[in-house]
Amino acid sequence: MPQALVVAFLAGGTSAFVACDKEVRLTVDGRSRTLHTFADDVGELLAEEGLEPGAHDRVGPAPGRPLADGDEIGFHHGRPLDLTLDGTRHRVWTTARTVQDALRRMGVRTRGAALSLAPSADIPRTGLKLEVRTQRTVTFLADGHERTVRTNAGSVIEALTEAGIELDGLDTTSAPIDSFPHDGQTVTVMRITGSERVREERMPFKTVRRADPGLPQGTEVLERAGRAGLRRVTYRLRTVNGVREKPRRIDVEVLRRPRKEIVRVGTLPLPQSVPGADHLDWAALARCESGARPAAVDASGYHGGLYQLDAATWHQLGGSGRPQDAAAPEQTYRAKKLYVSKGASPWPYCGRKLSR
Repeated sequence: MPQALVVAFLAGGTSAFVACDKEVRLTVDGRSRTLHTFADDVGELLAEEGLEPGAHDRVGPAPGRPLADGDEIGFHHGRPLDLTLDGTRHRVWTTARTVQDALRRMGVRTRGAALSLAPSADIPRTGLKLEVRTQRTVTFLADGHERTVRTNAGSVIEALTEAGIELDGLDTTSAPIDSFPHDGQTVTVMRITGSERVREERMPFKTVRRADPGLPQGTEVLERAGRAGLRRVTYRLRTVNGVREKPRRIDVEVLRRPRKEIVRVGTLPLPQSVPGADHLDWAALARCESGARPAAVDASGYHGGLYQLDAATWHQLGGSGRPQDAAAPEQTYRAKKLYVSKGASPWPYCGRKLSR
């Protein structure tokens, strides 16, 4: 009886062992093999095989799904792909093992495209760099004609060459020649002729006004005359497709620097009253002599100012410079001083206007 129980126990254990064993097929990156495992689910099986799914890996069925005898499990490692597609860079991940398969999955049309690697090239798990230039339509406007080409060129200048258009001398294009030509883009070829022109130009001087407490208010004296400078300027002249552009300054050489003009400006207050002359009609005299214009000068150029005084008389009265350059109050003040010493005789015709 005990011997029969032992035999029965051993037979039952063997059946349980056989029932837990599963035969599955595991495919890793396209390589398949058959395994026997006691794993309960897909994740446990992958762990037994040292496979840990990453964020970019693909596993089917999902790791948490229970494992059954006869199951087929696929594991595909994600591969980084630094893809430059029509001039734009992308970092993408793919489980495809060849360039052609990766591009097909991404929906990139390769017919007529230029690839930096062969379509059949393998993508290692460490990834690779790939440049793809699809076929595009680019139109050139040159010399009054329109030319359209189908191209996978990587730059405008390459597409120009394919279109049979040459650039000479200063010729250029509306898009930079090293830029990437996009599908449907229109590029204008600009035929440029150019020359240079050199001119000598005057440089204006600045005027510096300095307060002088020794001069009456309103009086200005030129201490140093200004002098214009001189510079040699080079201009670039361009004609683009027959249209002349505005000259552009490209070089300046200073031949003579301008010299500042210095003007002394009086700040000394003048007395307004001269006893013996304040009661007279000086406005009427000014209207008669000069039309009441402080800067008036007679035809001879000898007399000036409101009261048409000559320079010698003006200086005797304490004035500086010319009377027509002094302020009106100063001119009236000094004319009053002249009247006190000589009466109305300096104004033989208009002097009678002084009487109110």
